[in-house]
Amino acid sequence: MDHSKMDHSKMDHSKMKDPKSNDHSKMNHSKMDHSKMDHGDHDAIPMGMAGHDHHKMMIADFKKRFWVTVALTIPILIFSPMIQGFFGYEFLLPGNPYILFALSTIVYFYGGWPFLKGFVSEIKNGAPGMMTLISMAISVAYFYSSATVFGLQGVDFFWELATLIAIMLIGHWIEMKSVLGASKALQLLVSMMPAEAHRVKGDTIEDISLEDLLKDDVILVKPGEKVPADGIIIEGSSYLNESMLTGESKPVKKDEKDKVIGGSVNGNGSIKVKVEHTGKDSYLNKVITMVEEAQKTKSKMQNLSDRAAKWLTYIALGIGFGTLAVWLLLGFPFVYALERMVTVMVIACPHALGLAIPLVVAISTSVSAQNGLLIRNRTAFEESRKISVLLFDKTGTLTKGDFGVTRIESVNDSYSNEEILRLSSALEQSSEHPIAVGIIKKVREDKIDIPKLENFNAITGKGVEANVEGKQVKVVSPGYLRDEKIEIPKDAFSDAAETVVFVLIDGQLAGYIALADEIRPESAEAIKIFKKNNIKVIMATGDNEITAKAVSDKLGLDGYYAEVLPHQKVELVKELQGKGEFVAMTGDGVNDAPALAQANVGIAVGSGTDVAAETADIILVNSNPQDIANLILFGKATYNKMIQNLIWATGYNIVAIPLAAGVLYSSGFVLGPAVGAVLMSLSTIIVAINAQLLKRKIGKK
Repeated sequence: MDHSKMDHSKMDHSKMKDPKSNDHSKMNHSKMDHSKMDHGDHDAIPMGMAGHDHHKMMIADFKKRFWVTVALTIPILIFSPMIQGFFGYEFLLPGNPYILFALSTIVYFYGGWPFLKGFVSEIKNGAPGMMTLISMAISVAYFYSSATVFGLQGVDFFWELATLIAIMLIGHWIEMKSVLGASKALQLLVSMMPAEAHRVKGDTIEDISLEDLLKDDVILVKPGEKVPADGIIIEGSSYLNESMLTGESKPVKKDEKDKVIGGSVNGNGSIKVKVEHTGKDSYLNKVITMVEEAQKTKSKMQNLSDRAAKWLTYIALGIGFGTLAVWLLLGFPFVYALERMVTVMVIACPHALGLAIPLVVAISTSVSAQNGLLIRNRTAFEESRKISVLLFDKTGTLTKGDFGVTRIESVNDSYSNEEILRLSSALEQSSEHPIAVGIIKKVREDKIDIPKLENFNAITGKGVEANVEGKQVKVVSPGYLRDEKIEIPKDAFSDAAETVVFVLIDGQLAGYIALADEIRPESAEAIKIFKKNNIKVIMATGDNEITAKAVSDKLGLDGYYAEVLPHQKVELVKELQGKGEFVAMTGDGVNDAPALAQANVGIAVGSGTDVAAETADIILVNSNPQDIANLILFGKATYNKMIQNLIWATGYNIVAIPLAAGVLYSSGFVLGPAVGAVLMSLSTIIVAINAQLLKRKIGKK
């Protein structure tokens, strides 16, 4: 899912993949990449709803194997001579060793099957990992104990085999539930689309499945229903809840000609929508694909954990066999030396280490998508904690990107402010000029009826004029007033960032309307957060010096560059990097693409479905500067979670492996395989819980 501003006309679909077609290969537990899963005899199923069901199926399978293993482990414990010796009772049945052998054989092959199959898969891939360690531990325990039943001198530890498999199964079960929880945000996105759409055909409405919906179809969306596809409203108006798509909690007012996103929830009005994008071309589907791709993309931190897990596997195998040899050379019984080796192999499984990073990746990517942050480059996201300078494009990020009426002032007692706005709107209703659009927007907000006009005429470079309700009305620039020697009111220009137009009625100045590309109310708060985190904020804009300075002064920026052309932004980024700054560039993703590519972190800003830069690392759906603050803080929190998990997982092994090998034997402390398995599972659960706590770290709007 490579896009940043979601301008579908500019989308490179050759780089898109249908989530239904993603090939998720099987799980290598030494690396624990949870986008690729094989927990035994399950075929790989793609992500999306199928992957969700597959995960549930695997959890159910581990749960069943666990309970069967527990049911068999109880009699194994009861009939085990070693356990009877611990608790001081004797309860031996005729053929007791053979009963233990039979029960343990079922436990080994049924309960241990996922690990044995995983071992075969790891060996085939040339990447021995956790499954290899577990399989060797349980296989050595099973075959050695079986040999003692049929004549080999020694003591069996079927009970340790059974408890080890039971604990490993419950560890996997809990871990997989954590992974499923991490992907729930993605599954929520998948489940957002309705099953059916109401297609309008002439005077009739037919219910069709989503697969049958075509581009340019007209659909009816009733109050409270989910929008079935991306499109444009051609009839009606309503408030739509887009919170699951953009993170914006407040319902958004949508009128005719406004775009709607498939998956958003309609409010209390019926709307007819002309379909623009369906299926794999839809915004929601592209977000899902992007999240999946980002979760599969390896970052530097993830590659580090993969290498650590791989080396830990080799070290564990080496220490395991070394432990066996050392204890035998020291003259200890083979069964004791074997128990030490089994314990080392069990406790050294790089399970927690393998889970440490991928689980954080899965959670952070999914939660980010729910909050309007679409991550394309994992490494850039993790490195957002290093940002020292934020280079902002002004329009559409710090400001709203469209002209809004800021003041209406009457200078003639015959006309109220509303009357000046009403009469001037007659002249502006058919113009596409940003000022005209701003005036018409204000009229619609105030629900003012626009009067009809006659004899419309454009005054070249100065404004427009027409007859409205028997009056001659002109909407003109300050230059027209100067030319006509009309005095400009003293208070007309109160803000250097404003553009002012003057309204003349029957040749007399009646009043003026001031407009500005309004500063977003969130900008000031976001800049406070940046400064609190020692990040300098600099603005680079194509606007004139007066407007740029006004915005910079109002927001308290650390600096600004005015009248900057797109290619000059690249030079600015290079200049800042040359001073040793770690630069994040924000832009609209089209003309800012070179600067986004040059920056250490490229952040493309968009609005709803309007997104496009191939070069951006992170995409903000809402163009809201507070989202960038959230992004940086969440990036820091994500990195911290990864470090915490890596420290816990490696630290646990550094302490546990020597204990398992028996370094404290002289002190009377011996760590058994079953206790080792408990500790290993516990470390995995701690890592999983710590990763889940990341969900609390992102700023909710």
